[in-house]
Amino acid sequence: MLFEFVDRTDCPELPHKAGSPVVVPRAAIDDEIARLGALPPPANGRRISLIRNPESGAGFGFAPGTAVSLCVLNPGERTKPIRHNSSQVNFCIQGGGTSIVGGKTITFAQYDVWNTPSWTAYEHVNDTTGIQVRLTYSNSALLEKMQVHVVDEDVTANAGPSDPDEAERTSRSRNPFGTFQLTPDGAYLMPYETLINPEVVLHQPLHWPWMLVKEHLDKLAALGRSYVGRRLYLLFNPATGRTNGTTGSFFATMTVRPPNITDKPHRHTAAAINYFFSGSGYSMVDGRKYTWKAGDLMLTAPGWAIHNHSSNEESVYELTIQDSPLNIAMGSLLWQEDLKHPMEALGATGGFSTNREVVAKP
Repeated sequence: MLFEFVDRTDCPELPHKAGSPVVVPRAAIDDEIARLGALPPPANGRRISLIRNPESGAGFGFAPGTAVSLCVLNPGERTKPIRHNSSQVNFCIQGGGTSIVGGKTITFAQYDVWNTPSWTAYEHVNDTTGIQVRLTYSNSALLEKMQVHVVDEDVTANAGPSDPDEAERTSRSRNPFGTFQLTPDGAYLMPYETLINPEVVLHQPLHWPWMLVKEHLDKLAALGRSYVGRRLYLLFNPATGRTNGTTGSFFATMTVRPPNITDKPHRHTAAAINYFFSGSGYSMVDGRKYTWKAGDLMLTAPGWAIHNHSSNEESVYELTIQDSPLNIAMGSLLWQEDLKHPMEALGATGGFSTNREVVAKP
């Protein structure tokens, strides 16, 4: 039988059970980098290991909706072009090199971040004398759960989003039938001709050089201990609009934690993955303590788990990838900034504020 009825009449809803944090230590990452680098050159040039958390289910994800790949290129190597309907955030953790994304050349160094828009051909080049190591964060895990992840390896290097001029011409050539209001309270009807020709919002490959980001980020260390927010900047892609993203699925934030700083416990339905690249500390997640240090990768906040982070005696720098934009678009981003106060659905019901205007201004 290909279907079943599941009778939930008068059944109470099951209580939410958050997933478990996962810490991938630097030593394990270093060992895998060495193993990948020692392999014979692959035909497609891509030396990749997915860092899978079995608890995330189908899709080889580190979190249920987020795949994390460890990618290595030896000096002089180049990957073959590829594209897919998943989008990516790329983060160089060692070395440097060049990425060609939709015909745009991005020269990157250690701790730089750049995005790969969906259905855009890209390739990576190691044109340096040292090994190149990247962490790639993708929504492929979610698409694989939906059984709709489509990959095209027969592309040219400059295949990318629609030409901007062509996209504009297509948007202007609207059909003559039109969308019209059906009810006084705002329900509309849209014809098929508009349904299959929506407005194009181009996602361009963008690059956030670490040295430029750090210059602004370090100023946030001046915020005093009374500051109730987190000292971070979102690597914002304007194409994501109100969902505050780096891609349509993820935001990437860079955070500085001055020595001996402890965040206020909070929670959100978005899952957060941290890569700590300087300093050390610990996280409290649903009452359990997890220690981390520079070079560790951690699923720090499974969706809706209560958590907070603390730095040790030195400053901490970290990249956080979180699927908040996807949740905002779905109306599902519940957020509780202070456990003593009610939650909000960010982007749907309301939000929160900090006390930044009354503390030291960087």
